Amino acid sequence: MKTRITEMFQIQHPILLSGMSWIATPEMAAAVSEAGGLGMLATGVMSPRETREAVRRTRELTSKPFGANVTLYFPTGKANAEVLLEERVPVINCSMGKADWVVRRAKEYGGKVIATVVNEKHALGAKGWGVDALLVTGHEAAAHGGEATTMVLVPTLASATGLPIVAAGGIADGRGLAAALALGADGVAMGTRLMMTRESPIHAHCKEVSLEKGLEDTLYSTRFDGQPCRVMKAPAAIQALRRGFDPFRAIRNSREVARMLEAPWFKMAVGVAMAGAKTAYQMAFLANAFHAFRVATVDGELDREGVLPLGQNVALVRDIPGVRELLERTVAEAEETIRRLGAITGS
Repeated sequence: MKTRITEMFQIQHPILLSGMSWIATPEMAAAVSEAGGLGMLATGVMSPRETREAVRRTRELTSKPFGANVTLYFPTGKANAEVLLEERVPVINCSMGKADWVVRRAKEYGGKVIATVVNEKHALGAKGWGVDALLVTGHEAAAHGGEATTMVLVPTLASATGLPIVAAGGIADGRGLAAALALGADGVAMGTRLMMTRESPIHAHCKEVSLEKGLEDTLYSTRFDGQPCRVMKAPAAIQALRRGFDPFRAIRNSREVARMLEAPWFKMAVGVAMAGAKTAYQMAFLANAFHAFRVATVDGELDREGVLPLGQNVALVRDIPGVRELLERTVAEAEETIRRLGAITGS
């Protein structure tokens, strides 16, 4: 299957790994790249030192193309982006921040940049920076999908920008891949579906619980990390939804974040305070979310404090295959779906 995305990134299948914190590790990214997709490292919860080590570890595990994401408004976002540029990562996926400087410097060594967007305004802004492609995240997605669904968002942005589109949100099988291509996408990103593979490092309990979830088993709110965010409907998530903003937990959890990012807590706290009330409010939510997401993903705890980002397409996930099996199965099903549609139209 050839699309603008497979040609641009020199990959076999038009499938990308979503950059999920604590899940999109070097081992997981390499597994996806080795299977013919594009593995994507998640750097959001890494320090610059860890980011550099993760990039180099990924290169040890695969000689195939891979990428890394960076969330620019995170405390170490800009520093991590600098590391990715210094390491000449083939594909950089930027989100939640102005990335014109990343695009400019990546082009100097032949790198590609994908901007994650959830609306037309941000898509056109990213096009103005000169990005190579857009990762378009629909409402159905785990974590930070926008208000518009994939069904409407993908064709709207494909028409508005003309850029290659990677569709994310609601895609779990070949039918979803075929649908995304029909909507104007050139590839798809899978988070929840690839999270549910044998190679995925997410805690086994989360895999077991996710297999039992259906269409109505996610929650979508700004009360988890301050941004519109979709998570698994579970006891701790329901408690977090009711609790909302909690500055006392944020102070405690901010120390954990500082240790995680290898940043001096006092310096980080002063920087957040000086950024203004709006930023401080967002960072307080983020500190609590970092803790909750880590406890769920790494420890498998979902009843007291752990909150797991999860897409609506969990309703379509009923097995835990290997990464290669999943990618090959998805592409084969998409090709069969396209043939079936061709038979319907008589072509």
